[in-house]
Order: sequence, then C-alpha cells, then structure tokens
Amino acid sequence: MQIYWTKINKIIEETPEVKTYMLDIPEGFTWEEGAHTHLALEGFNAGDEPNKSLVRHMSISTLPKENSIGITTRIRELCSEFKSILKTLKVGDQVALFKIHSNVPLKRENKNIYLLSSGVGLATFRPIVLEYFERADNVNQIQSLNIDSSKDYLFTDIFTSAPDKNFTAQFVDNRKDYYDEVKKFASDKEGLFYIVGSDEFLLQNIEVLREQGVKTEQILLDKRERALPKFLSPELSV
Repeated sequence: MQIYWTKINKIIEETPEVKTYMLDIPEGFTWEEGAHTHLALEGFNAGDEPNKSLVRHMSISTLPKENSIGITTRIRELCSEFKSILKTLKVGDQVALFKIHSNVPLKRENKNIYLLSSGVGLATFRPIVLEYFERADNVNQIQSLNIDSSKDYLFTDIFTSAPDKNFTAQFVDNRKDYYDEVKKFASDKEGLFYIVGSDEFLLQNIEVLREQGVKTEQILLDKRERALPKFLSPELSV
C-alpha cells in the first residue's frame, strides 16, 4: 500500500462547522470525480499496527484541475479524537493519504441524474457537478437535492440552478420537504439516483425510492461493492 504524505496549503471555512482542507497533490496521486481516499494524521503508522483512530475515510471535493486535493468535513465542538486533532492543524502541517477509489463517477448514459445528499455529503457531488459543467456529453440533466437542518448550505456558488446548463439545485432543512421532492424525482423510471450520507440516510432514501418503483440498478451509493448488499439486497425491497 502506497502512503502519500502531503501538506495542507489552505484551510477554507465553508460554514461555522464545516472546513475544507486543501492539500498539495503528491507525485503519482490521481483521482476522478466522485472519489474518496483515506486521510491519516501524523503518528497513525508509528506502532506495529496502524492507529485507526487517526484515520478517516473522506470524499475528495475537488477535481485535479483545481490543483489541490480538497477534503471537506464537519467539525462540531464535541468531536472525535481524529477531528479534535484535525481542527488544530495549520497550513504547512503534514497529513497522509492512501487507498484512492471512486464508487460514484459521473455516468454518461443519456439519462437524468439525481444527486441526493445530507449535509456535508454534498462534498462528494461537488466534483461530479463541476465535471458535468465542463463536459455535459451524454447526460440529459442533473438535479441536486440536499437536506441540512443547520441551514448553513454548502457550495452555493456551484449548487445554484442553471437552466442553461440543465442543472437544478435545491436545499431543504426538513425531512418532509426533502422526501416530497425525492418522490417527485422517483417518477422518472429511467433516472439514476446517487445517494450520499449516513447509513441510516441511505436506507431511508432507498426505501422511499423502491416504494415509488425505482429499481436497484438505478441507485448508486458511495460504497465499495462488498458493502452494497447491506443496502441493496433483495430482502430490503418493499
């Protein structure tokens, strides 16, 4: 396993609780839209066994053309050991990256795409939308729906409806409005539904979509293949 050590070059305060850590791109580090990586703090590999409390699975919220690896995360006042350390880091400090993979690249199948996310899960979709803006080939349109009870909505510079680009962005702060919109989306029997959020959020969305007749093959999750049966197994169908 290759470990890429790199430095923080900028810290962006997106909202009072959400920060984006911009990292230098190490030589040989490549990724595509919808990718995630493991972010590790100094000392994680100091012992005989890796210290897993110093490692987190994180989406990459930038595209390579932005010349930095963006890691966007919510850090609350009461937080884990990992995030307690992360929030003390400054520009110039070192972190490690390893195991890059993309479960949700932009599919170009001449279909409508629906991006369903909760809170900071929107970070996974930011590079997908940027890639679509750059090249919309074989994508009919994209509609993004994000629920965030804090009302401190993320990336509103990008997630703004643009009819000329066949792109719609919606933010809601409550479950009723959110699932009312999801049900409307589900009337599209050919659409592709990308979902990012907590496991509970994924299961709730899948249940609503399936109740509306959406098929398993239309649902894309930011999960490795071995984890998909937990969410998309036939026993969970309604």
